[in-house]
Amino acid sequence: MDFVDILYEKLSVEDISDMVSSPSCGAVSMFIGTTRDNFDGKQVLKLDYEAYIPMAKRKMLEVCASIRQQWDVHNIAIIHRIGVVPVKEASIVIAISSEHRKESLEAVHFAIDTMKAIVPIWKKEIYADEASAWKHNKECAWAEELPNTQNSENAVIVVDKL
Repeated sequence: MDFVDILYEKLSVEDISDMVSSPSCGAVSMFIGTTRDNFDGKQVLKLDYEAYIPMAKRKMLEVCASIRQQWDVHNIAIIHRIGVVPVKEASIVIAISSEHRKESLEAVHFAIDTMKAIVPIWKKEIYADEASAWKHNKECAWAEELPNTQNSENAVIVVDKL
């Protein structure tokens, strides 16, 4: 079974793990992406996510289909939070169950990389100095190249103070 969702509320790692657990599986592998408190020496207070929800959910289901073509997995859950996500809270939880650990571990790694590359979800970092910046994922296949970012792992678009 594939579970994909985009929510405004705090994500429950335990509930998402329970979604994919199965008596026939010996492994549940997870990725939990959280808001960290710093970027390039700036204090980050929170992230603010936006999404084109109908397309994002379709792309998330495409990620699930790609996983099933490559690995023998049982259940997949990809749940992303949008809106404001404070420091230490999860913005994305990916959980995949399989009979053995290798398949689910590899599938989780693939899932997060592919999510960042194809799913239309954007994040803005909000800093302690009241400035903010929209972030650009290096994996993003559909975004145009930003000037002076060819060698950057993550490009930053700076926005005026709030």
